[in-house]
Amino acid sequence: MSLPSFIPPGARIVVRTDEGIDPTTHRTSWRDFVGHVLSWDGSRLVLQRDAAANGSRPEQIVTIDAARIARLKPVPERSR
Repeated sequence: MSLPSFIPPGARIVVRTDEGIDPTTHRTSWRDFVGHVLSWDGSRLVLQRDAAANGSRPEQIVTIDAARIARLKPVPERSR
């Protein structure tokens, strides 16, 4: 995937990462992160990941290397 050179801080995005091959199923595993961009330098994305809607996971800061990003797209804010 061709990644953008600029992502504005504060933008809400979903990022799909390639987690490699699952040893049990032998299929590619994916992980999705939804949150607000804190910074993007073209090689590393720092994201403030949203808390889970059901309360099972708190908000957290994650760093994602560009090489792991499979897809990236903007998403609207969560309705309250």
